[in-house]
Amino acid sequence: MGSAENKRSVIVGIFVFIAIIIFVAAILTLGGQQKRFVQTVKVRAIFENVEGLKTGNNVWFSGVKIGTVKSITIAGQSQVEVELTIEEAAQKFIHKDAKARLASESLIGNQIIEILGGTPTAPQIQNGDLLQTEAGLNTDDMMATLQENNKNLQAITGDFKQLSAGLVNGKGTVGALLTDSTMATNFRTILAGLEKTSVNTARASAALSQFTAKMNTKDGLANQLLTDTAVFNQLQSSVAQLKQATTAASDITSNLKTTSAKLNSTDNAMGVLLNDEKFAGQLQRTMGNLETSTKKLDENMEAIKSNFLLKGYFKRQAVRDAKKAEKADTTNRK
Repeated sequence: MGSAENKRSVIVGIFVFIAIIIFVAAILTLGGQQKRFVQTVKVRAIFENVEGLKTGNNVWFSGVKIGTVKSITIAGQSQVEVELTIEEAAQKFIHKDAKARLASESLIGNQIIEILGGTPTAPQIQNGDLLQTEAGLNTDDMMATLQENNKNLQAITGDFKQLSAGLVNGKGTVGALLTDSTMATNFRTILAGLEKTSVNTARASAALSQFTAKMNTKDGLANQLLTDTAVFNQLQSSVAQLKQATTAASDITSNLKTTSAKLNSTDNAMGVLLNDEKFAGQLQRTMGNLETSTKKLDENMEAIKSNFLLKGYFKRQAVRDAKKAEKADTTNRK
């Protein structure tokens, strides 16, 4: 009987010892999670609405847990003061111009406090400092936005359903293209025309490229005109000479016009000869009279030669003329 009681006492002692170990481990684990055994600093932040934040919720910095919510108290009308415990190891990364805001661990997770570190040039926070706050993501607002997006998506789906029904029934231009064979044929014709136009455009572009290449040929006339100053100077001189020739031709034309005008006038000799019919008749009659007088003069001269008084004179004159002709002929032969 005594040994059985001793055995029972040993078993009970073992269970009690195991329970104590489990209890201590639990305390250490919970304390580690709650940062109970870590040196911390306390800071405060005042929010208008903490939206379900509870004591013991986590404090995060850049996605890392650095502390917990120590207490939540009402600081005034529409103001709530939240006291935070932050590890001393993270203190050097948080500056006095840091901001705290409410956030959520997930879409339906616990509320947390997220700290934005501030500027590196500002001093680091000290125990008891009051952090600035900014509005965080509100789950209710997110859900309202999601519901609004769902309504918009539903409206878009309904519009698309109506549009697709219209397309199937041949309504509108696109629907007609899908159902009307005549319009589809016209559309194909338009596309063929556009394709032909693009081919012609490509050809024109190739021709223009070839023309440009010829212009850029080193020994070509166009290239020389664009780059060779000597050719340009020669061309400029030729243009000047052509201008002078044009001016001279213009002067000649003007003179010819003036001369023509004078010839068409009757105030000068040539104009009278060309344009005065009366004077032309008189001149014609005068020439006729001269011809008649010349004929009569020849007849008179022949009559004089036959006169016995002058017959010897004309014979001697004929002999002299014959000698002169013979002498000239001899000189030419030599």
